[in-house]
Amino acid sequence: MKPFIYENPTRLYFGEGQIRHLITETKRLGNKVLLLYGGGSIKRNGVYDAVMNALKEAGAEVLELSGVDPNPRISTVRRGAQMCNEHNIDWVLAVGGGSVIDCAKAIAAAAVFDGDFWDVVSHKRSAQGALPIGTVLTLAATGSEMNAGSVITNEETQEKMGWSASPHTFPKFSILDPAYTVSVPKEHTVYGIVDMMSHVFEQYFHHDEMAPVQDGFCESILRAIVQTAPKLVEDLENVELRGIIMYCGTMALNGLLSMGVTGDWANHDMEHAVSAVYDIPHGGGLAILFPHWMDVAVEKHPERFAQLAENVFGIKPEGRSALEVGKEGIQALRDFWRSIGAPTRLSDYNIDDSRLILMAGKATTFGPRGRFITLTLEDIADIYTRAL
Repeated sequence: MKPFIYENPTRLYFGEGQIRHLITETKRLGNKVLLLYGGGSIKRNGVYDAVMNALKEAGAEVLELSGVDPNPRISTVRRGAQMCNEHNIDWVLAVGGGSVIDCAKAIAAAAVFDGDFWDVVSHKRSAQGALPIGTVLTLAATGSEMNAGSVITNEETQEKMGWSASPHTFPKFSILDPAYTVSVPKEHTVYGIVDMMSHVFEQYFHHDEMAPVQDGFCESILRAIVQTAPKLVEDLENVELRGIIMYCGTMALNGLLSMGVTGDWANHDMEHAVSAVYDIPHGGGLAILFPHWMDVAVEKHPERFAQLAENVFGIKPEGRSALEVGKEGIQALRDFWRSIGAPTRLSDYNIDDSRLILMAGKATTFGPRGRFITLTLEDIADIYTRAL
């Protein structure tokens, strides 16, 4: 196990009725709030009213920025930062899923940054601070509610990149009420499930041999999702099932799983390139790409995949090679994602082979990708081709 430092300053309010804590947090963080949300579903399901009532009780002055895209844009970040500066905003409140929270982090950091914030997202410069951030989660998926990371798209250059201004962009608090997610439609529920599983996979595939606790955490989360997701997609308004999935999504990417290990993360780089060019759902892209990456990786490191197959999918290894068991585990994952309604081919989004090299080039902007296995531009183009 490698040496590590771990700190997570986000205060988590989990469970039904936790919106009441928004009153206390507002009084703690400041009177002037930029409220950020997406397409308006929070106004239809009652979350907006609950949030506004709490902010009103706290005596807050609220400025709203709506319409955050599923792949949040740098143009929205620039507009939000300008609003913060013009209105002397004290803190930013994101009400939504990962895209809204990611955008809020970028706005909060951009508001105190001298220059074009895309320079931070594209790793040319570093953010040195941020306004405080709070979140009310309405979609279980990215884990952004309890980490410092953010992914932003530049629509002009067709680039999509992850960045972090840790420790500045950790939310000060996050309110997770599973009841606020019951109106999420099946399609987006499935995308969220794939996304959180992919986060676990990115950290599970490592070469650190003395990490049984981290491996156990990963496998426990994956088993919980595999057991719960089929029930949830058939009973979308079940608050208890929503709560299990919500908790899994948060724990999948709050730093717990990566302590002392070095994960891979090539699949996220590959998917970011696809959704930067074609603007597809992140979870959908991951569902398509990850099994094809696994087909390549299992040939080099079959033991890791055999462990996944046995400990998560219950596949019996007796009398077979690690490669055979590992491949059966990959098929089990394919079957599981297909059974809950995830896409399986890039052609499901009308993606053909005309831009594969363009996307592979974007995925390798900073050189070959991956730590569990290393992928060159040509390797990534091959995985894209497999996924067509």
